[in-house]
Amino acid sequence: MKILVLCYEYPPVGGGGGRMAHNVASALVRRGHAVRVQTIRLPDLPPQEIREGVEIFRTLGFRRRADLCTVPEMFGYVLSSFLPALRHLRDWKPDIVHAHFAVPTGALALACRLLTGKNYVLTAHLGDLPGGNPDQTAGLFKFLDPFIRPIWKAAAGLSASSSFAAGLARAAYGVKPRMILNGISMNGKRRTATRPSDILHLAAIGRFNPQKNFPWMIRALAECRFPWRLSLIGDGTQRGEVEADVRKSGLQDRVNLMGWVTEDAMRETLSATDVLLMPSTAEGNPVAAIEALKQGVAILGSDIGGLADLIQPGVNGFAVPLATPEAFREKLTWLSAHPESLLEMKTASLEVATRFDLEKIADDFESLLTSAAFGETHPAR
Repeated sequence: MKILVLCYEYPPVGGGGGRMAHNVASALVRRGHAVRVQTIRLPDLPPQEIREGVEIFRTLGFRRRADLCTVPEMFGYVLSSFLPALRHLRDWKPDIVHAHFAVPTGALALACRLLTGKNYVLTAHLGDLPGGNPDQTAGLFKFLDPFIRPIWKAAAGLSASSSFAAGLARAAYGVKPRMILNGISMNGKRRTATRPSDILHLAAIGRFNPQKNFPWMIRALAECRFPWRLSLIGDGTQRGEVEADVRKSGLQDRVNLMGWVTEDAMRETLSATDVLLMPSTAEGNPVAAIEALKQGVAILGSDIGGLADLIQPGVNGFAVPLATPEAFREKLTWLSAHPESLLEMKTASLEVATRFDLEKIADDFESLLTSAAFGETHPAR
């Protein structure tokens, strides 16, 4: 097939959703498909390049930062990519369009379908679903609801990146998307988990924003009375608050603020990690957590629906309520005091990781895209 991928953020811009789009596109190229991506361009990125066989086309919009996108910047992508997307459809003639994110990318996919008749598959991620991140988007979805519903209705195929996201889509729009988890290559997957060290090695990865809840995590860790060290990978608007909490708690010698690092550096850090901390208020199968599973890392996260596909409580980690930090600290203390049980959990994470094997995920997307391109109009319903 010839597949045109529309995605408002694509590596090195954006987070887990963009990385998923990249992983799937690269896997489909390896299977012999031709893939083009239409995405946003930051000033330091080339307007066109080929990565892992994927042709990437970028247009300048209003976006200013790789790790943060405002609502106006999202729709800047739709405006700036509208004519380029139409040119791809006219000149390259793809068999199918694959749109990642209902908002804002779905609006571009719908406009292209109305003008050209080309079918599109819509892959929904947690942040573009009502209830996925209510603290940040509840008001926005109420306003946009009449405009979003046609995006879902017109799709020739639907998928959601987690069981939680699929449930939200059913509740909000009455559709039944196919659940296709985020996937990563299992190349480099550890054969056995490393034994925990005397000092509990912790890691946390993500944008420094309210959703990730890192200031809360630092304050909770400050009360832990066992040896631990934390590698904190990422950056964002809350960095100053995180740094202030580290200083105030006297944790400068325990917390390593690494900023954004390369994927190889992230994997190296995870390979020496015992527990990945995910005290998030909203998640949807983050790729960094899947990398942690692949490296044999136990997970301590919040008891939210978005982590249900990653954490098997009592098997490869724990999911705890975040109303107060006591349960979070209690589980960490238990993990520190029971290294043999922690080793069993780390080993279990290696087995859980196989659910996210990119080759299986690529099978599912290949089937969905083929059906949408050449089969029934609404195979996902």
